[in-house]
Amino acid sequence: MKTVLQRVTRASVRVDGEIVGEIGRGLLALCAVEKGDTQADVLATAAKLVTLRCFPGATPMDRTLAEVGGACLLVSQFTIAGTLKKGRRPGFDHAELPDAARGLYEALAAALRGHGVPVETGRFAAHMAVELVNDGPVTLLLFTQGGAIVH
Repeated sequence: MKTVLQRVTRASVRVDGEIVGEIGRGLLALCAVEKGDTQADVLATAAKLVTLRCFPGATPMDRTLAEVGGACLLVSQFTIAGTLKKGRRPGFDHAELPDAARGLYEALAAALRGHGVPVETGRFAAHMAVELVNDGPVTLLLFTQGGAIVH
């Protein structure tokens, strides 16, 4: 599972001009489910996200999402699983098929909520317009494989 995390002062996602998810301070998590990902990757991603110290306090990065009263906007983005190794177009051979990916994406939202994080989401498989104000800017990559953090 690959997730791009962006610390934001606000973020929203629209589908057909309608806001379907919106947060103030928190994390925008753009998530790609890859072939072979399992519930273990969901749990590892959720655990890392809720314990990640990426908000300022006494130092520039020492407070968690909960400690700052933040929320998470979780957006499915299969293109993160894309590769640019060959040719001039991205390849998506590593992206999970939509039905399986949807289940793990929804499980990630549920796992985050289970940790007490307020979660808003995009709309799976829809064309979305994501708007954000990156705070810092802080952008981090979180990759899991086999339930372990690999990046």
